[in-house]
Amino acid sequence: MLIPEDLMAVDWKLVVDCADPLQLARFWARALGYEVEDNSVLIENLVGLGAVDVDDYTVVDGRKAWRLLAAVRHPDDPVEESSGTGLGRRILFQAVPESKQVKNRLHIDLHIGEEQREAEVRRLTELGARVRVRVEAHGSTHVTMADPEGNEFDVQ
Repeated sequence: MLIPEDLMAVDWKLVVDCADPLQLARFWARALGYEVEDNSVLIENLVGLGAVDVDDYTVVDGRKAWRLLAAVRHPDDPVEESSGTGLGRRILFQAVPESKQVKNRLHIDLHIGEEQREAEVRRLTELGARVRVRVEAHGSTHVTMADPEGNEFDVQ
């Protein structure tokens, strides 16, 4: 398949539907060594304009944060100063009314290495993850885990 010459690479983010975006953002920030985005400047500006009110945000660690959205970003990637939004590798967690019902069709793989795998599984368990299954197939081994809301991910 040929890619048109005028097609530029597309910026993207992974969006995860969940019940508690603040909790999952905290979990994944610690799991990945990422930072929870700070949207407090944006929220302050929107409050000042009357575009949002106290029902739209909460206060976490002394900063205003969206109630229904939270994102994590790679600490080395650029940030849009006016919104606190990461401009690189990021995951956005958004609250949805329905609960998780089936196995993920998309998941995150953490490439830790065989020597560190068990220590990482213990660390992630302490953060609130659960081991689902240990898999040995086709000459490779990984541990399938679930985050605090049951979203599966693999530790390889």
